[in-house]
Amino acid sequence: MALFSRIDEDGKAFLPEEGLNYMENREKSPELCRYAKKCGGCQYQGVPYEKQLKKKQKEAEGLLGGIVKVEKIIGMQTPFHYRNKVNAAFKRTRQGKIISGIYREGTHEVVDISECRIEDKRADAIIRDIKELLASFKIKIYDEDSGYGLLRHVMVRTGHVSGEVMVVLVLASPVLPSKNNFVKALRKLHPEITTVVLNVNDRHTSMVLGGRNIPLYGRGYIEDTLCGHVFRISPTSFYQVNSVQTEILYKKALEYAALTGTEKVIDAYCGIGTIGMAAAAAAKEVIGVELNASAVRDAAVNAKRNRVKNIAFFNRDAGEFMHELAEVKEPVDVVFMDPPRAGSTETFMDAVAHLAPSRVVYVSCNPKTLARDLRYFEKKGYCPVMCQPVDMFPFTDEIEVVCLLSQLRSDQHRGR
Repeated sequence: MALFSRIDEDGKAFLPEEGLNYMENREKSPELCRYAKKCGGCQYQGVPYEKQLKKKQKEAEGLLGGIVKVEKIIGMQTPFHYRNKVNAAFKRTRQGKIISGIYREGTHEVVDISECRIEDKRADAIIRDIKELLASFKIKIYDEDSGYGLLRHVMVRTGHVSGEVMVVLVLASPVLPSKNNFVKALRKLHPEITTVVLNVNDRHTSMVLGGRNIPLYGRGYIEDTLCGHVFRISPTSFYQVNSVQTEILYKKALEYAALTGTEKVIDAYCGIGTIGMAAAAAAKEVIGVELNASAVRDAAVNAKRNRVKNIAFFNRDAGEFMHELAEVKEPVDVVFMDPPRAGSTETFMDAVAHLAPSRVVYVSCNPKTLARDLRYFEKKGYCPVMCQPVDMFPFTDEIEVVCLLSQLRSDQHRGR
């Protein structure tokens, strides 16, 4: 689920309430971020948090209320510095100054930012100090237009519970001059760093990370605890960026699944296995399917690390995998699905209908595509029962929702 980050989020237009001038409101707010006008990543900067929640509740009800019962949104007690993954772009100005930050909304123009109210403070401090070290180590900034230079991006991932910190240096080449001394200097400033990874991205693309990771210090990954399980997080693995709210989201998903210990469960779009691992203790068997090979490797390691023996992972396209299961009439009781922002596919949903699980638990980061998919599921005999919005991304206009769908009996389906 790709949401606001320093690198790749496309901001959306703010829809003001009647009689409210958003720009005036946020300028009067004592909580206004000083980068808000230049950045554009946080559409609700300057809006009191309770008001943000009300707006998101209203949006969720507007998109989904005609289809399913929408519960009251669950907000954060402290909606600041929650992002455990931070991406920073770098640029050398015409005056020779090195700046780092985010791309201005809708552009590749870097906005110089030294701190962000929704990002982990440790990550911001590390990025600031890397910027200072670049000149002394004579590391050239990569230029997208000319293709000249070395450093493209820096990504920092932090463990909310473990406190572990991973720094990923995204370079256009696998060769980093004086790499040992650079790492030593960085760790002297930040001894909390547990691993440093060189990621090679030599492609002329807007993608942040390349496919090759070279550990320069430490294990090349970090670990963190979520829902009672320890998870291995590699540079390219998907892991929800708000650990506090993810616990709430997944507990609600498990509540909706109502597992009794006898069920065969599918965890589709499973990433590193977070939902499936949480469900395994209450299920007979769990099968996870994920297209990202790195995430599947981490998922298998995570299962072994946590001694979860009733779960298996497959590196496959979720839709194709589900279709094959349907063809052999594999019995399935519950399906968890957490697709990307584009939502699911008709192929996948057709396969779910053929497998005929009694319950489907749909985790969505996009209520618009969720609404579309719920309507399609209804045609296939699944009734949306209830949905729970969770504010995973305070100060942005993004909404995460978990929804329960129940299989209709044949007589119920005929009557609809």
